[in-house]
Amino acid sequence: MLMLAGIVVLHITTIILLLVAAIDNAWWITNTVSTDLWGRWELANSAWHYTNLENYPEDYLQAVQATSVLACIFAILALFVFVAQLFTLPKGQRFTFTGILQLIACLCIMTAASIYTAKFHTNEMEGGYGHSYVLAWISFVLTFILAITYLILRKKSE
Repeated sequence: MLMLAGIVVLHITTIILLLVAAIDNAWWITNTVSTDLWGRWELANSAWHYTNLENYPEDYLQAVQATSVLACIFAILALFVFVAQLFTLPKGQRFTFTGILQLIACLCIMTAASIYTAKFHTNEMEGGYGHSYVLAWISFVLTFILAITYLILRKKSE
């Protein structure tokens, strides 16, 4: 029972991290600019102003946006499938479908972070990757661990 609670808490934590990574405005930060997947915030006259993302390759940006959102969707769906499988799966069976959904979420967030790393801000000397970018990579590791856990885990036969 304690292991089950730990898995659910880890899964919910991973979903929260994925959502923060996809929504928050800190994928690339400098002293005056904060960029996320959806826009750019610039500091002018002691106030932050929203602008559209310009000079970004549109195809790559849309790929990063789409895979980030898909990672969130698949992780949330995997949690619901896991809870459903707890009640419907025969004893001794593996949580394979939940593991596959979690693995897809893992691959989606890895793809998003990899494309962002390879295609954006490669020539910029000022600034660095923000906490949302770091959370995306942490989410990748956690979703991978959960995927392996679900693929190995069997429903207890009592």
